[in-house]
Amino acid sequence: MPYSHHSHSGQFCKHASGTLEDVVLEAIKQGFEVYGLSEHVPRYRVEDLYPEEAGLSPDSLIQQFTDFLDEAHRLKSAYASQITVLVGLETEFITETDLEKLSALLSENSNRVEYIVGSIHHVNSIPIDFDHASFERALHSCIDAVAEINTQGGCHMDKFLAAYFDAQYRMLERFHPEIIGHLDLCRLYNPELRFSEFPNAWEKLKRNIKFAINYGALFEVNAAALRKGWLTAYPGEDVVAVILELGGRLALSDDSHGPRRVGEHYPEMRDYLRHLGVKELWYLTHLSDGNAFERGLSPARVAGDWWEHEFWKRCAPSVQAQGCKEQCTSYFAKAGLSNAPVQIG
Repeated sequence: MPYSHHSHSGQFCKHASGTLEDVVLEAIKQGFEVYGLSEHVPRYRVEDLYPEEAGLSPDSLIQQFTDFLDEAHRLKSAYASQITVLVGLETEFITETDLEKLSALLSENSNRVEYIVGSIHHVNSIPIDFDHASFERALHSCIDAVAEINTQGGCHMDKFLAAYFDAQYRMLERFHPEIIGHLDLCRLYNPELRFSEFPNAWEKLKRNIKFAINYGALFEVNAAALRKGWLTAYPGEDVVAVILELGGRLALSDDSHGPRRVGEHYPEMRDYLRHLGVKELWYLTHLSDGNAFERGLSPARVAGDWWEHEFWKRCAPSVQAQGCKEQCTSYFAKAGLSNAPVQIG
């Protein structure tokens, strides 16, 4: 689908590649109609910088984000006749400072930040998606007593998941992000984990989904999971089923980290959503029907049968896309999930 709401560039994100302009030009080349630029907000403690950011400081990240907004709006204007560029940001919640600083950043840039991708990347101030070792540290930070180390891990996994969803809920409450970013990133290294097996975390997840639906958020279906070895996009089938059952709305994101990642795995994502029987997709637009978000954009439903759009005919499927339906079916069967499409609409 010619829409994406979540992207990064090497110019403003050290684990990405290419310039922001390269990303926009590639989106134009592929036929995207709406493309969101959403670099990470600054991090404010030296200990929260990543290895690839050696030599940088929190102050330099603050300046880098200001430079991103300048360049994003330049590109928005320069290519307005060819593509609708949306200028947003992706959240961080490591400590309370991040929430306070984000509030200030939004106030200072109220006319320049058009939307928020609300994401959580840390639990107990430890990154959960940087590498497996960091994830394990975050997981074990949820152990309350030495005795729990001798359990099979279910107890502290439940606490880990609950901590993730509690942090997510606080971010949702405070900022009402228009796009909910990779909702189930907490199981990045455990894609077959079923939240329903952890009752406390499961209830918190459903609480978060209901809250986001109530203020009108769009839940991104994020292709990056396929790049990281999943057989589905984020979120997994169990979470998509809850979102749809509760009346939530889905939007697409490639979560590209450079021009070579623009539109990557969209064919697989199309097959995944078709397998689930998803009949509606949504995107953000400047055109208001009276239901605009507080930052000014509005949700719009993709007209017609989204899977019939000409965009898909131009999409070159990767090798992984071949037989995606069979892969997904095998995955769902192994995980004990339904092989039947989710019935909606």
